[in-house]
Amino acid sequence: MVELVGKVVEVEIGDMSYTGKLIEIGEKEVHLESESGWIVIPVENIIFIREKKG
Repeated sequence: MVELVGKVVEVEIGDMSYTGKLIEIGEKEVHLESESGWIVIPVENIIFIREKKG
């Protein structure tokens, strides 16, 4: 997933999904920069991370 750092991604956590620029993938958290600000998502909640198409 390191290859996605710096790209716009979609992060699915089950009942919600987030879109933003992937800034950092840590052992416990993923950090996104979105239009509305910073988003920090616990790794344990993530179902998938993929590059946003289009």
